[in-house]
Amino acid sequence: MVKVNKDACIGCGACQAIVSDVFDIDDDGLAYVLEDAKIEENIDDVKEAADNCPTEAIIVEEN
Repeated sequence: MVKVNKDACIGCGACQAIVSDVFDIDDDGLAYVLEDAKIEENIDDVKEAADNCPTEAIIVEEN
């Protein structure tokens, strides 16, 4: 499971730049996980996005 902590997100867009198949920016300027996100196919990029998030707002929980 991948989620974005909206309270921590500053909307820098790094996650979207790294893996736009999973993350986008909403109307409030904050990141979110797309409904049809291809997480498993992009798990390495998702982890990279989480590692590069300046506020550690991306949470990756593997099953």
